[in-house]
Amino acid sequence: MTIKISKPFAGLASALLLMSCGATNLVTTPVENIDKTPLKIADLTEKEKQNWGHLDLVTDTIPGMSVDKAYKELIHNKKGKKVIVAVLDSGMDLKHEDLDGVLWTNTKEKAGNGKDDDNNGYVDDIHGYNFLGESYNEQLEFARMLRLNIGTPTMLAKAKAELDKKYPEAVQNKQQYEQILQQVKTSDAAVKKLLGKDTYTKKDLIGIKSEDQTMQQNVAVLMQMLNYADTIPEVLEELNGGIKHFTESANYNLNKDFNGRKEVGDNPYDINDLGYGDGNPQNRVEDESHGTHVAGIIGAERNNGKGANGVANNVAIMSIRAVPNGDEYDKDIALGIRYAVDNGAKIINCSFGKSFSPKAEWVYDAIKYAASKNVLIVHAAGNDGHNIDDANNPNFPNDHNNYSGTEIANNVITVGALAERYGSEMVAPFSNYGLQNVDVFAPGAAIYSTIPGNKYKSMGGTSMAAPAVAGVAALIMSQYPTLKATQIKQIIMQSGLAPHTKIILGGDNANSSTLDKVSKSGKIVNAYNALLMAKNVSAGKTQL
Repeated sequence: MTIKISKPFAGLASALLLMSCGATNLVTTPVENIDKTPLKIADLTEKEKQNWGHLDLVTDTIPGMSVDKAYKELIHNKKGKKVIVAVLDSGMDLKHEDLDGVLWTNTKEKAGNGKDDDNNGYVDDIHGYNFLGESYNEQLEFARMLRLNIGTPTMLAKAKAELDKKYPEAVQNKQQYEQILQQVKTSDAAVKKLLGKDTYTKKDLIGIKSEDQTMQQNVAVLMQMLNYADTIPEVLEELNGGIKHFTESANYNLNKDFNGRKEVGDNPYDINDLGYGDGNPQNRVEDESHGTHVAGIIGAERNNGKGANGVANNVAIMSIRAVPNGDEYDKDIALGIRYAVDNGAKIINCSFGKSFSPKAEWVYDAIKYAASKNVLIVHAAGNDGHNIDDANNPNFPNDHNNYSGTEIANNVITVGALAERYGSEMVAPFSNYGLQNVDVFAPGAAIYSTIPGNKYKSMGGTSMAAPAVAGVAALIMSQYPTLKATQIKQIIMQSGLAPHTKIILGGDNANSSTLDKVSKSGKIVNAYNALLMAKNVSAGKTQL
């Protein structure tokens, strides 16, 4: 999984270095009315920040999915049928206060006896399965391919070019972040001493009047930083996170000689080498928070007075640990999909992706197997700010063969990410896009959800947009269980809102378009509309 750190500091390094030298009918709102939705000028409140993905575009002028409206006007207290949703990810905190009540439990298995009681091929799989054993750090796929000489000469040449580009970038970014961090620490200490207090506000900074050029520069540095985070402690946290990210990239992800699979013990390029891993899909380190965050977006216990509300109100979340701190293996993903399908999951969330996939056919076969069993797969579009219709920007896995362009299944919905401010910056700057390869957009920037240790945090990525859609799919499937996976995909795509406002892509002001030109549906997901359409389709009143 190429998980990227949040991008508030994109382009910052060079700049700072220079400085330091209503109704219950289907809302078929006319496009012109949607496009006249006023831009939200005021900053979001803390409450809105923690729930913006559930808000309503028309009412709140925030491009959420109308989840709160759907519960208030349509669902009320109706639970529907429980839906098993597999989170194929980095493992999750099975003990989290907001998730422990929504875990899938394999009632046919006896915990801790070291036996495969239900004969499903997996021992002690009570809440899912762990295909990674005790491993955590991993290479990116192109570095593994070079280490093991896997792939065609053309693929290996591309892999080498990618490594030759990315490794020095990681080293340079680490050095730049370290320089920025030192400058911010120095400025922070100087301002604290001048003000005579350990905490200060932006207003305090503005109020500093000094003839000393060094102090003027200190204030300028900190003011610049507050464009990227609300407080200096948050800036320091982001910078330290960036240093950690680039350090791990250089030491593990982009280190051609590193072998993170050694302790797992299998041959990850032999699909028939089975029996590896274990039945404990709990995250292994606190920083392994991705799967926990994703799970909370889908189904964190609703209205329990704690943390966050998931989108779906009646799910059982199956944890499948298959995505390391680096790129996932095709074998683990293929087997993880099959495990989820065989053990009752009806929706599989796949918030990961990579640009090289030497055994993609294993994953394609697993996707087709899921399609044959009426299972919906929700996949993140990726966080490179690229057009993934371009053959130079592949994003695996997907529902078509990247080398031939032919679609291999119709049960995959690929999701791009929205930011919280309606208008030209509505598509998150990191989000990939593509008229053919991205189906819909959903809230994905600064999403508040669960992280390990009974904690909560805002994180951003298409990794957060995919589970938002998985939650909507689960909500539909729960209320209208006779609908097929392919119908639910079409309902989500057809029932969304379709603003025609110009949007900036990849954070590049020179690159703008409209949603209908950068996604298959041209729409943002809307739970309220989707439930109403699902009701009509289920009753035979609407044909897809």
